[in-house]
Amino acid sequence: MNDWLAQLFDFSDYGALIVLLHNSILAGVVLGVVGGLVGTFVMSRDLAFAVHGISELSFAGAAAGLLFGVGVVEGSIAGSIVAAALIGLLGSRARDRNSITAVLMPFGLGLGILCLALYPGRASNRFGLLTGQIVAVDDPRLGALAIIGVIVVAVLFLIWRPLTFASVDAEVAVARGVPVRALSLVFMLVLALAVAVGVQVVGALLVLSVLVTLAAAALRITSSPLWVPVFSTLFATVSLVGGILLALGASVPISPYVTTISFLIYLICRLAGTRRERLARRRAKIVATPIERGVEA
Repeated sequence: MNDWLAQLFDFSDYGALIVLLHNSILAGVVLGVVGGLVGTFVMSRDLAFAVHGISELSFAGAAAGLLFGVGVVEGSIAGSIVAAALIGLLGSRARDRNSITAVLMPFGLGLGILCLALYPGRASNRFGLLTGQIVAVDDPRLGALAIIGVIVVAVLFLIWRPLTFASVDAEVAVARGVPVRALSLVFMLVLALAVAVGVQVVGALLVLSVLVTLAAAALRITSSPLWVPVFSTLFATVSLVGGILLALGASVPISPYVTTISFLIYLICRLAGTRRERLARRRAKIVATPIERGVEA
């Protein structure tokens, strides 16, 4: 019992170790902002399953970049963009999108595993692409992630209002002259970049926890178009930075800590949202009762 607890939570030499994770913490903040903002539209556009499909091809691209020496970040971005373009171009309807995603997922995972099996380097590099690696963020990779983060936030800032309109009611948006299809393709490319950032920090298998779980948590406590992205970004940053700090002295990957914190945040928000809905229904009944009595009289 104590042995596996020591593997999960070991805070000896914590002060000395935290200096080594400066880049990882900054990368977690970048992914928290990117994931929180992008996750808002992932939920409103029902793209949770597509995130998983893109992450598998992002993993395959990263593994190929590792194998051929092109670069993990570059390969991850290429794989994400290919997947997002295929899903965006061929999956205009939800049913088609889900089918294409289901086809891409096993292909990407199989291709990534093949590249990792052929890679002659350290096993930790291979494992980290799937489940995240806390010490893998060096200066060049952090710089690349920061550039990607700035691009994602800038593009979202430019298309936020029309994309929100198109996400709420696409038919009315088309009637008003909003370029819905072009916006959809642009957002898919933004989503591809966000997934590529996520794969670098939490790994391909668990990127859903950053791009889906925390936006879903925010939607449980508010429906405000202003506060949903704010809470989503805050929750994502807390989950990632908290997961990194907890995993600092452990001998296990970062992803279990991030996903656990994300799940706890979602659970708390769901309970709070359920309680708020019950109170709202109770107040509605109290207000409606005198009116109903007056009608009966």
